[in-house]
Amino acid sequence: MIRVTDLYKSFPMGGQTLTVLKGVNLQIQRGELIAIVGASGAGKSTLLHIIGTLDRPTTGTAHFDGQDMFQMSEGEQAEFRNRRIGFVFQFHHLLPEFTALENVCMPALIQRRQQADIEPEAIALLKEVGLGARLHHKPGELSGGEQQRVAVARALLQKPDLVLADEPTGNLDTHTGDALFAMMRELNKARGTTFVIVTHNDKLSAQADRIVHMQDGQIV
Repeated sequence: MIRVTDLYKSFPMGGQTLTVLKGVNLQIQRGELIAIVGASGAGKSTLLHIIGTLDRPTTGTAHFDGQDMFQMSEGEQAEFRNRRIGFVFQFHHLLPEFTALENVCMPALIQRRQQADIEPEAIALLKEVGLGARLHHKPGELSGGEQQRVAVARALLQKPDLVLADEPTGNLDTHTGDALFAMMRELNKARGTTFVIVTHNDKLSAQADRIVHMQDGQIV
């Protein structure tokens, strides 16, 4: 499904160049749940952002179903992200003035889909993640774990092929984090959606289909 080849990523820093990714090669199969682990600064989030076309590599290629993602125009990349990839970040990035249901609907509204068509799908997703009774609550009225569940539902609304999650349990207590990871594992099995999850949590990463270890910008 995804093939990353000889990926390098460098950033200018104080008149020097900081190289974060150093020749990364990785293949991800459809339907896998992969955990990417490593110390802070190993390049995990940078790799995730490039796979999601949120950032561009300095050199190297990244293919999605055989298509070079960085041969697309910016508009094509934005359309690709919206339809094919869901994102879950450590900070949920929910819009505080909107309800859980409205937040989940947002990616489809950006595509100018009709509210009446979207809402039944969004309600079904919120029920699937255990928030059927919290549809009309705003983020400030939800716990941290509930907010992340809304973020997961939002990521799944467009029926993406791939969900990229960057430390999704990082700000949650152990019990809530375990429950969120178990929910993503179940969604992965039930829907066949591919999940790539960056995590520092060894207990959670041990439950993945495969663990990718990164160190100093390389897969080791």
